[in-house]
Amino acid sequence: MMDDLLPPESIKEFEARLLEISPDLPKRLKQCADFVAANQDRIAVSTVAEMAEGAGVQSSAFMRFCQILGFSGFSEMQRLFRNSYAGGWPDYNTRLHHLRESASGSASALLAEFAEAGRTSLESLLGTIDPLALEEVVRILSQAQMIHIVGLRRAFAVASYLTYALEKMQVPAMLHSSVGGLETPHAIREGDVLLAITFSPYSAETVELTEQISNRNIPIVAITDTIVSPLCRMAKQSLLISEVDFGAFRSLSATLCLAMTLAVAVGGNRQEEI
Repeated sequence: MMDDLLPPESIKEFEARLLEISPDLPKRLKQCADFVAANQDRIAVSTVAEMAEGAGVQSSAFMRFCQILGFSGFSEMQRLFRNSYAGGWPDYNTRLHHLRESASGSASALLAEFAEAGRTSLESLLGTIDPLALEEVVRILSQAQMIHIVGLRRAFAVASYLTYALEKMQVPAMLHSSVGGLETPHAIREGDVLLAITFSPYSAETVELTEQISNRNIPIVAITDTIVSPLCRMAKQSLLISEVDFGAFRSLSATLCLAMTLAVAVGGNRQEEI
């Protein structure tokens, strides 16, 4: 640990430092940063060996990562998260774990597992979305002449729904889907806003379009999963959302709930201005 680097005193400070150091980390330490950013809920209840295994590195590398953040070791970093979860540590995966152990492979068992993943994601939504950031995103979108929305692969369902819902609220919105290989960045003009949506592993097409628009000084807001997402460094404001997964499938319950919230809030603001 560097002598002049004090450990973060809050989760906000921790996230800010993680975002600051992440781009310049070597491969193994970058794996630690990415894993921690996506799994902050596990820090308070896991051992250093479990965190290292999740990141795909040796325990010594994970300890080094903690020290680069300013902690003396994993125990000091874990203490910060345990103190922050006073009143009960989060256990997003506990009930899913029990379901997996008892699952018979039937459709009913799968339904229970996916319903539990969605419910747990929704329960954590209020804790992962910064209320001030949410209000700022609604303000930015409400002032846009046109809201351009891009979200591909897993995010496509969210982007499509959000475009549909905004149009139903009589808010001008355009979906950028890359269908047929068509590129439409020229449609984004001064006075518009780009809403970009992507989750790890991040869509290269979404990141590329966001970079193009960022270079034109057009406001960007992002819906993504962690503070080390490539969208965060380009967006005027970001909304970070955590979804629980079952096997290789990740719930979109919380993300769609957020999309519905944005559509209704922006639509309500626009109606008041008319």
